[in-house]
Amino acid sequence: MTKQLYYEPLVVQVLDEDSGKMVRTVLERRLGVSRKLLSRLKLTEQGITVNGERVYTNDRVGAGDRIELRMEQEESDDILPEPMELDIVYEDADVLVVNKPPGIVVHPTHGHYTGTLANGVVFHWKQLGERVRFRPIHRLDEETSGLVAIAKTPYVHQQLSEQLQAGEVDKRYRAYVYGCPAEAAGTVNEPIDRDTANPHLRVVTPDGYPSVTHYEVETVYGSGDAAKVNVKLETGRTHQIRVHMKHLGSPLIGDKLYGYADEGSAHDAPAGSAALEAAISRQALHAAILSFTHPITRERMTFEAGLPEDLRRLEAALRQL
Repeated sequence: MTKQLYYEPLVVQVLDEDSGKMVRTVLERRLGVSRKLLSRLKLTEQGITVNGERVYTNDRVGAGDRIELRMEQEESDDILPEPMELDIVYEDADVLVVNKPPGIVVHPTHGHYTGTLANGVVFHWKQLGERVRFRPIHRLDEETSGLVAIAKTPYVHQQLSEQLQAGEVDKRYRAYVYGCPAEAAGTVNEPIDRDTANPHLRVVTPDGYPSVTHYEVETVYGSGDAAKVNVKLETGRTHQIRVHMKHLGSPLIGDKLYGYADEGSAHDAPAGSAALEAAISRQALHAAILSFTHPITRERMTFEAGLPEDLRRLEAALRQL
């Protein structure tokens, strides 16, 4: 029988104020461990111990006791390891931050079993001798470039997912759009849902899911023919930035689904758009800044990814307007 391997344990030293409390109460209070993860840990042989002895979550502890949580090491056996050049911005035992190039799907889906970011990351971990399951905290569209955070343990995934739901993960994007929003800065608070006529598309609709996008115009090109816009997401709906910018009348340059190249667009492409479309073969959107609180060290961490080559080429074309 193969001996079970564990990640480094999470340790809690019981304080005087927690003396007499149940194990689960201390863990929920001190580490924010979810009920789901606790249920999983208590079924693991060494999942929860106090002073080296296995305990149950309703057992009580005393001041000075040492609680340890051990999560079983896992691997993504359903993801084929595949060598890939990765732009790793940061990595430690708990989290990986990667600068994803455009044209790469984050996770294998129907029709995309290989060539995804997950395939490359799983290969990278195998090369390091690490047993880690691929757990992205958030995803980017295939053609959107930029920062993606990946948790390396169930606890870190739970903590970062909760930060994301609470709006504590700061995600900022660079977007290049046609025209220029009427207001130099503002918030688009418009619900989004699937287009009933085309389920692959999203639209602004009163019956949709709450969706909030904050934006600020950084640079205006030409006589308002195009603009560089900084965007911050408050929610994370599919295609949210692309849909909201189109709703403002400033669709993303190069966007084949929501831009002027879209056959269903009600507007003609602006003058000079042919040169801009030739400069980039995808929507001009880049996840440039990502900030979150590290679940283990509790340090606030901020990462930034510079513009990829195609967006630098687009900027050069925009400056010619």
